[in-house]
Amino acid sequence: MNTEWISIVVPCFNEEQALPLFYSELEAVRKKLINADIEYIFVNDGSKDRTLKVIKEFASQNPIRVRYLSFSRNFGKEAALAAGLQHAKGDYVAVMDADLQDPPELLPEMLALLRTKAYDCIGTCRITRKGEPPIRSFFAKRFYQLMNRISDTEFVDGARDYRLMTRQMVDAVLSVSEVNRFSKGIFSWVGFETYYLPYENKERVAGKSSWSFWNLFKYSLDAIVNFSEIPLTIASFVGLLSFILAIFFLGVIIIRTLIFDDPTAGWPSLVTIILAIGGLQLFCLGIVGKYLGKTYLETKKRPLYILKETDQDQKEKN
Repeated sequence: MNTEWISIVVPCFNEEQALPLFYSELEAVRKKLINADIEYIFVNDGSKDRTLKVIKEFASQNPIRVRYLSFSRNFGKEAALAAGLQHAKGDYVAVMDADLQDPPELLPEMLALLRTKAYDCIGTCRITRKGEPPIRSFFAKRFYQLMNRISDTEFVDGARDYRLMTRQMVDAVLSVSEVNRFSKGIFSWVGFETYYLPYENKERVAGKSSWSFWNLFKYSLDAIVNFSEIPLTIASFVGLLSFILAIFFLGVIIIRTLIFDDPTAGWPSLVTIILAIGGLQLFCLGIVGKYLGKTYLETKKRPLYILKETDQDQKEKN
């Protein structure tokens, strides 16, 4: 049986402490693979520490298996994932984080399941969120519940980006050319048979996560806008409802004045109504503006990322 290659895409942002541990773990797993080998694709997403230097050390030690891409600045994890997938050459492609929250020891089992031809993708799903801040876990669960209610695309609670895909599925993911990307949604949207391996949550082995609560909140808003039109429907419904209520209360005021000789309310009630209606209008405009902003960015046709250097550049210099 010919050796099959697995391309492992690893987005990196300030991961100099975790990378040596990650690489060591993956090398141990690589030696256990049967008729398979690993191609590493490290994507340096504008790191400010020694991340790129550490990656270059890996490449010099193992030039056949280690490749790297380095951005001109920080373009975000979604851009790093897209770049890695575009440059992956393996028969199968895996996506993993460098912090070892994605267990490398699952890789042989994932490969074995793909080789049965019953699945096109083997994903991973955390069955617990042990070690994660309670408030973050609460909002994460609410997010997945909301997305599955308002979107036609399925979102699995606890699913990680960590997955192993066939070449056919990777090509399908790359065919989605939008700039505003949400990979979890894209992986699900393209379809294909996917099986999720459950595992216990693992904490970072080193370094500090760059995902603050605010960053995750903005990321979740991007997901909602990218995979649902329900907010636009809500905006229309709120506008219609506020108009109906305005007509109703206008009728109440006229009846009280003409029939019961009850004078209309003074300026406090008027100001309250104006502020309420104005707030609803701004809320709806904000929703519409979010969609228009995304459309505006798509029409600019800016590149998803810009490469500053790659391992190939280094090889050509040598």
